[in-house]
Amino acid sequence: MSRVVRVGELPYERGRILRGTADDFAKLRRAWSIVRERHRDGTMFDFTGLERSMPFEGDAGPLDDELAAALHWERLRELALDHLGGDRERDDVFVANRLTAAIFAAVQVLVPAGGRVVGVSAGYSHPAVARAVRWAGGELDDGGDIDGANAVVLTRLAVTYDALSLDEVEAVTAAARESGIPVLVDDAGGARVCTAVFGHPRTLELGVNAGATGLDKYGTVGPRLGLLAGRRELVAKARALGIELGLEARPMLYGAVVRSLEQYRPERVRELVAATLELGDALERRLDWLERTPVAVKLPGAGTLAEAAQRAGIDEPQLASVEATGALAMLLLRDHGVHTVHFAALPPGTDALLFKFVPPETLARFGGADRLAAAIDQALDALAELLPDERALRTLLGA
Repeated sequence: MSRVVRVGELPYERGRILRGTADDFAKLRRAWSIVRERHRDGTMFDFTGLERSMPFEGDAGPLDDELAAALHWERLRELALDHLGGDRERDDVFVANRLTAAIFAAVQVLVPAGGRVVGVSAGYSHPAVARAVRWAGGELDDGGDIDGANAVVLTRLAVTYDALSLDEVEAVTAAARESGIPVLVDDAGGARVCTAVFGHPRTLELGVNAGATGLDKYGTVGPRLGLLAGRRELVAKARALGIELGLEARPMLYGAVVRSLEQYRPERVRELVAATLELGDALERRLDWLERTPVAVKLPGAGTLAEAAQRAGIDEPQLASVEATGALAMLLLRDHGVHTVHFAALPPGTDALLFKFVPPETLARFGGADRLAAAIDQALDALAELLPDERALRTLLGA
């Protein structure tokens, strides 16, 4: 649990091409044009590790806010509390339109103006946490001492996909309880990964005040909504604020939430991790600078930039690390149909190109781990060819 030096709210520096979120969106639009063609041709492979669709097979009930809420709310609440380890008498649930919205609403309730919030993780707190704290008028002390804090935001599975040990988690939550400091768990993927892979308790079984997870991550199958659960009074306030600000999920989607939670099985998470580790082994035979965690493979932005520069024979490339990652992701999509998680967040939460929770069936359809590793190697060659040409890089990234 180390302290993190941020560049604004992001853990990486911006560049001359991808200067801000507006440029990230332009990059995304460029990616959409490729996705459109690849989807039409049946040559796109989703390696984002996310499930953001809402399939209509089965009975999800009417897509009607009033009817769906009446038909599905009680079952949804029951499943959500079970999923997150809550108590039906003590706890309640808020379904938000995104995980970011769930975190935002909870932080506004927990953090007083001028308050200090300590972020605890194995890497750094997600930018969504930093922004929520800023809007609450507080200060995020990432990796700081919890003594005297107004709240703690605990992330079991960090943006870097490193995980806190159970001993570390329990030490933080015990210290916070002893000091009367409320704890919110940003359990985006940790709600399932930490239980299915690392043997942790479920989120609210940690004795925290509230926890939030996303329904598009690692074992759930969408839609892309946020689920906040915790102590009744806290959740009631967060839900009221969420409704007032339009952060709540449309009730017509409640049937899909029920279906997503009902089909969850921890074995699926372990299958996704196994395929990811297989890819990591194949990549490691080609690239000695990649980084690995127990559940993910990472091509750090600095490593990607250095590798492309070395292949191009350039000593000082004029590109930011996140731009190198963006260009590599675009080349993988354009030339190989490989859609990566880099395009899933605006702005990306890391400058690394991540491969995580790889669906084994998608990996097999692509041709296996060795073929995907070869595609990544070829995309690095293509990046090296473009590196001296800023105009070509700008075109590639939609600038």
